[in-house]
Amino acid sequence: MPNLSPSRTPENNFSRAEQKPTNALIWLWLSLLVVILDQLSKVWINTHLPFNQAVAVLPWFDLRLLYNTGAAWSILATAGGWQRWFLSGLAIVISLLIVIWLSRLTRQQGWSASALALILGGAIGNLIDRIIYGHVIDFIDIYYQQWHWPAFNLADSAISIGAVMLLIEALFSNPQR
Repeated sequence: MPNLSPSRTPENNFSRAEQKPTNALIWLWLSLLVVILDQLSKVWINTHLPFNQAVAVLPWFDLRLLYNTGAAWSILATAGGWQRWFLSGLAIVISLLIVIWLSRLTRQQGWSASALALILGGAIGNLIDRIIYGHVIDFIDIYYQQWHWPAFNLADSAISIGAVMLLIEALFSNPQR
């Protein structure tokens, strides 16, 4: 007669090691990595560079400490202070939605999961700045002659890369899969 003790019932016939999660939450390690690198870079820049002083790295790239109280491209930067909490709340809601989305993806959907994890890490990195400082620390200044791209940071880069990855997937994935 087979042993039907609670630890080896037919429904629980696999060991715990064999019962791996099947969702894409495993990709949260990438979000954590983005947050850590983003925050370390911002702390270093904030403590070592004077505000708005260019430090030439390449002929088209400077390090320049800037503070952004608004959203991307300084949208809402002069709104009077309410934008800090609005953008923080928006980042929290979007982050929760991304975690839910990740939980519904399978581990095999690595492209989508890594894209979402990058966006999540970037959103949390900038959220930390907004909550602690009241602004986002930007320091990457890309330019050509007198034209400067809006300054950004590693969190912004992760968000942008993740968004481009999702766009590539949407444009080139096979909907029959």
